Amino acid sequence: MLETFEDQDVDVAGTRIHAAVAGDGPPVLLLHGYPQTHLMWHRVAPGLTDRHTVVLSDLRGYGDSSRPASSADHASYSKRVMAEDQVGLMRALGFDSFAVVGHDRGARVAHRLCLDRPEAVTRVALLDIVPTRHVFGHVDRALAQAYYHWFFLAQEPDLPERLIGGDPGYFLRRKLAQWSAGSGTEAFDPAAVEEYVRCFADPEVVRASCEDYRAGASIDLEHDEADAAAGLRVECPALVLWGGEGFVGRAYDVLEVWRGYAADVRGQALPGGHFLAEEAPEDTLAALREFLGRG
Repeated sequence: MLETFEDQDVDVAGTRIHAAVAGDGPPVLLLHGYPQTHLMWHRVAPGLTDRHTVVLSDLRGYGDSSRPASSADHASYSKRVMAEDQVGLMRALGFDSFAVVGHDRGARVAHRLCLDRPEAVTRVALLDIVPTRHVFGHVDRALAQAYYHWFFLAQEPDLPERLIGGDPGYFLRRKLAQWSAGSGTEAFDPAAVEEYVRCFADPEVVRASCEDYRAGASIDLEHDEADAAAGLRVECPALVLWGGEGFVGRAYDVLEVWRGYAADVRGQALPGGHFLAEEAPEDTLAALREFLGRG
């Protein structure tokens, strides 16, 4: 589905990070969300390769990247460690600085990357999220129902792993259907869904993705609170996009929230639900091309 892209596996401090690379020009790194892989960009990424070197990466624990062991403090799946993976990947490909586009969990990694490695990020696009710290600080009934998976996946091992493991394909398809604007998975290419299922059916991916959420509810928040106390925020230009029919747009004044965490924010709602790159690929591509083309 990404015929012009070359698959690469890069060792980053002992962790294999799988990527697909194509194009020529200023580099841009695209990071996927839960429960998907780098393939979620298949309708958008080819449209960037005429202007950019495009790198699609599987986060640690997802897709065909390594699934490192869990740790008691969940640090092995902290966004800080995930961000360092991506810095190492891009350096191995010859890029010390680059633009970043992240969706869902990938956007949370991108946010952390901007804070920890500001010299590496030229600009950032954050798709359909508000900061983790803001989400946990504003929990109400609507959030608990829409984001129940945040609290379920963060339960101690191995409760969510065993329950999801009973039928991981059903769980994945159910999440795609629930978070998109349609009534099922009609917005998604069937071949892409099968690839997501292939990876997610691995019990180690289920474990690793639960660790991602456990980190989000623990060590990631510690890092976020420390940065907030120090007055750190995203200093590079930031584009924020969200689904006009999704929970993020209904629940938050998205731009206003992000202006509390970033110095230079612009953005807009796009048609559809959570999965912008697959539900509204033309709109997503147009917004990214305009933003990334600013230099």
